[in-house]
Amino acid sequence: MATYDPFREFDRLASGLLDPRRGPRRMPMDLYRDGDHYVLTADLPGVDPGSVDIDVDGQLLTIRAERSVPTGEGVKWITREREGASFLRQLSLGQGVDTEHISATYDNGVLSVTIPVSERAKSRKIEVTTEARSSVVQAHETVPQAVAS
Repeated sequence: MATYDPFREFDRLASGLLDPRRGPRRMPMDLYRDGDHYVLTADLPGVDPGSVDIDVDGQLLTIRAERSVPTGEGVKWITREREGASFLRQLSLGQGVDTEHISATYDNGVLSVTIPVSERAKSRKIEVTTEARSSVVQAHETVPQAVAS
């Protein structure tokens, strides 16, 4: 039976995020609700919009993107710190969203995904009604009677 070592797991996670040769990097993102839709914004600096891929499978939203660094023929690099990278983010959407009407835009290195709340999940007011009674309720005064002993 293997034992769980949280430090080994942390090291594995950190090295996967920091080493570009080890696979997809996570993209920083914000998620908030604005009225009857959610808005997800993710930083994807230097990413070609054509490389951004967003898909929904059931209730799982997946965002993939590639940043490639142009290589010029005959170019002599002096310094090259910006590397190509793959980005990946997956989110479980839950049952309260309308997956059919999700939309996305990409502007100035920021991806914005709008996720509408489903009609069933929107808050709504419930009207309280009373039953109208046709009979009139009258109050009767009762007078206590003397008890014979």
